[in-house]
Amino acid sequence: MKKLFGIQIRHLEIFIAVLIIFSVVCFSIETLPDLPSGTLAFLEYAEIFLIFVFTIEYIIRIIAAPNRLKFIFSFYGIVDLVSILPFFIAPALDLETLRLVRLLRMIRILKLTRYTQAFIQFGKAINNSKEELAIFLFVSSLVLYFSALGIYHFDHYAQPEAFKTIFDCLWWAVSTLTTVGYGDIYPVTTGGRVFTFAILLMGLGLVAVPTGIIATSLSAIKQEKSK
Repeated sequence: MKKLFGIQIRHLEIFIAVLIIFSVVCFSIETLPDLPSGTLAFLEYAEIFLIFVFTIEYIIRIIAAPNRLKFIFSFYGIVDLVSILPFFIAPALDLETLRLVRLLRMIRILKLTRYTQAFIQFGKAINNSKEELAIFLFVSSLVLYFSALGIYHFDHYAQPEAFKTIFDCLWWAVSTLTTVGYGDIYPVTTGGRVFTFAILLMGLGLVAVPTGIIATSLSAIKQEKSK
C-alpha cells in the first residue's frame, strides 16, 4: 500500500512538472505576433486550467505542511505563490504594471527544481555552504567597491563623462570583475589600464571561487549518500 502511494505521488509530480513546462511553452507562444483568435482563446483557457491546478497544489501543500507558516515563507512556498498571484491581481492593475507582473509567471519554472533530484542536491549544497558563500559575497562587494574607487581615481579627470560618479564606476567594475567587459567604458590613462589588468586577473579568481565552494559541497553530499 505504501509503495502504491509512493508511485501515485511520483506520477503526480511528473504531471505537475509537465504542466510547468507546458506553461512556459504557452507563455512563449503568447509573444508571437498576429496570433489567430482561436490560439489566443486556447492559451487563455490553458492559463485558467494551469492556475486552477497550481492553486490546488499550493493549498494542499500548505495544509499538509508540518509547519504551515514556515512553508508559506520558504523558498518553494514563495515560488508557488508568486507563480499564481499575477492571475488573481491582474484585474486591479494598469496595463504597464500588468505586463511586468505577468512576467512573474515564469517563476513557475523554478518549481521544476522541486521534482529533480539533481536540483535538490544542488540546493542542499548551497545551504551547506551558505556561510562560505556569504563571506564570498561580502568580500566580492568590497572588491567591487574598491575597484570602482580605483578606476574613479585614475580616469575620472581624463574621462569625466564616462567615469562621472562612483556609481558609473561600479558598472565598469562589475563588467570587468566578471570578465564580461562590454567595452562601453574603458580606461585611457596608463594608471587606469594597469589597474584594469590587475582587476581582470582578480576577476578570474573571483568567478572561480563560488564554483569551487559548491563543487566541494556537492562532492561531500555525494560521498555521504554513497555510505
